[in-house]
Amino acid sequence: MVTDSGGYQVFSLGDRREINEEGVIFRSHLDGSLQQLTPENVVDIQAQLGSDVAMVFDECPSYGVSEVEARDSMERTLRWARRGRDRFLDTTEHPDAFKGELANSGQVQFGIVQGGVFKALRDESARATVGLGFEGFAIGGLSVGEPVAVMYDIVEHTAQSLPDDRVRYLMGTGTPQDLVECVARGIDLFDCVLPTRNARNGQLLTREGPLSIKQARFAEDLRPPDQDCECYTCRRFSRAYLRYLFVAGEMTARTLNTLHNIHFYLDTMRRMRNAIELGSFETFRQRFHETFSRRPRS
Repeated sequence: MVTDSGGYQVFSLGDRREINEEGVIFRSHLDGSLQQLTPENVVDIQAQLGSDVAMVFDECPSYGVSEVEARDSMERTLRWARRGRDRFLDTTEHPDAFKGELANSGQVQFGIVQGGVFKALRDESARATVGLGFEGFAIGGLSVGEPVAVMYDIVEHTAQSLPDDRVRYLMGTGTPQDLVECVARGIDLFDCVLPTRNARNGQLLTREGPLSIKQARFAEDLRPPDQDCECYTCRRFSRAYLRYLFVAGEMTARTLNTLHNIHFYLDTMRRMRNAIELGSFETFRQRFHETFSRRPRS
């Protein structure tokens, strides 16, 4: 289990939060009460959750900020990272001081590299974050509105500044194409809402591209969503039945679509690992784009 610290959620709160050196104050969307996140208490929360990988608290600037604004945000993220790392090590090395409430034995902590779309800031952030001795490293502040080509460029540049022997995690990205392209640029780990969100909206991801199950042309289609897929959904249900469930508003449609899409993502990552081990990743990469970008057969 991987838990985020709330940095992206702070970004998404917009006008309901105030950022200062201590942390972030925001109003609950449930009852309007004031809440606070700090570099220290997000470590405590993640320890109590018992996640395997915990993230430090960071500030995620929006796309389009100036270099000065990006620097201020990056430097604050570094100061928060130092505080978060100190708290993490305290709870790991001196659990008795916290009466066992924050025991996080076995948990690892990742630092987050920020700096917007400015390569010099990314370099500076990477050097300082690596210097804090985290068990793994994340690239944050992307997929926030920047063009895809810019995102790929910053990912490739930043990944080269991170150690080869530690996990490199790209936060909040991506589409199936993003997974392939960013693995090619040195990324190991991803998270994204796309497979589940798209499933709820009736989109199934197949090796031949996205398939919108709600379309009328699938009303009598007895084939599985993806004939090459071994997931529970594809082995048991037809396109026609899945379309019926979705059009009827049945919750089962969302469940079955989600099972398929998550399997597709995990299988895509498995196929990439295999291709890397066999030294054939570039061949896989080309074939993936050729088939996934092609319009699915009717």
